[in-house]
Amino acid sequence: MDPTIRAPETTKRLGREVRLEPSDRALAEAVIERGEEAAFRALYRRHTPRLYLFVLRLLGGTAMDAEDAVQETWMRVCRRIGTFRWDSSFATWLTSIGVHVAQDALRRRGRDPLIAAEDPPELPAPPAGIADRIDLDQAIAALPDGCRQVLVLHDVEGMTHTEIGALLGIAEGTSKSQLSAARSALRSLLAEVEHA
Repeated sequence: MDPTIRAPETTKRLGREVRLEPSDRALAEAVIERGEEAAFRALYRRHTPRLYLFVLRLLGGTAMDAEDAVQETWMRVCRRIGTFRWDSSFATWLTSIGVHVAQDALRRRGRDPLIAAEDPPELPAPPAGIADRIDLDQAIAALPDGCRQVLVLHDVEGMTHTEIGALLGIAEGTSKSQLSAARSALRSLLAEVEHA
């Protein structure tokens, strides 16, 4: 173990011994100031599972694309960690980088992730027998990119329309209309599957 990253301290709470992990800020400072690989690994292990699920949903459920997006996100973090101002949590900053990486990936696929959807999108009919296999993640993956991004950011990540608008560079009203369209499309898709 790297001597500058100490083993987690413990404390007693309600009669139990609890491990106190270093904060994200302490780990980031260890990476910035001393280039500590152990600190970077701790940040990576702490945040990657959530980041992976997040970009997986944004990209429509393709595991290989999500893995690439996670890797690119962490590469950008490595380049920019010294510029992070701590105006928000590390997780929020990481999520915003993940959003931009996912948008870049969608653009490379030739799809504009910010296309407004005024009407609920037309979804293909589910194949026969899908009723036993479909789940919410599959239904979310079937949404158009812009609707999917807003739905994930709002309903999964808990962001406000103002925050989503600022993050994606869209109007608050566009965020609201895309969320409405996404929810309508999900209801339609799940209703079709239920009655199949």
